[in-house]
Amino acid sequence: MTSHADPSRPATTVFVVDVDDGVRTSLGILLDSAGYRAVAFASAREFLDQYDAARPGCLLLDMRMPEMTGMELLHELAGRGAFLPVIFITGHGDVPMAVESMKAGAFDFLQKPFSPKDLLERVERALAADTEARQVLSRVEELRRRHATLTPREKEVMALIVAGRANKVIAMDLGLSERTVEIHRARVMEKMATRSVAHLVRMALELEGPLPHGAPG
Repeated sequence: MTSHADPSRPATTVFVVDVDDGVRTSLGILLDSAGYRAVAFASAREFLDQYDAARPGCLLLDMRMPEMTGMELLHELAGRGAFLPVIFITGHGDVPMAVESMKAGAFDFLQKPFSPKDLLERVERALAADTEARQVLSRVEELRRRHATLTPREKEVMALIVAGRANKVIAMDLGLSERTVEIHRARVMEKMATRSVAHLVRMALELEGPLPHGAPG
């Protein structure tokens, strides 16, 4: 079951994995009415066979399923480097398990019965988190691409600039003339596409910082 997405929304997908035909149908109708593109699967294996980690969205996931449980699917996604936000749908007896799933990286969980408003609010938050994570990853990948164009010496100079060293100190540390350091510095700023040392420092922090949960390093 695939809905027609609202053209004003980004091309994101709300995946639904639940063994219950009725639940899949009702969730599909609800998500469709809210303007989301929804794709439903009757099992975790069926979902994994078709899932593309590059496809943005979030996952509404039944906790208890035969063959592969929701927790097992969560671990499988993490093992594949996916950071798709997972919202577990749980019965009352599953709440301790759902709390454990949050520790294992799930985004949220909904206890049955839940209101349509509550579900849609959580879906919206999950999609926002997915968008933010992908933007961070895209930005870091671009910074890595720029950083890779630096020569080994330029990388040394950049590290010292970021550490707050003046050109004279960098020259002494590296055994270079100040003029040579100035040339390297200018090339670093040009290749990293910035004119600000403060911006360069922020770039360095992003390059060293943690990636979104589950994202490949």
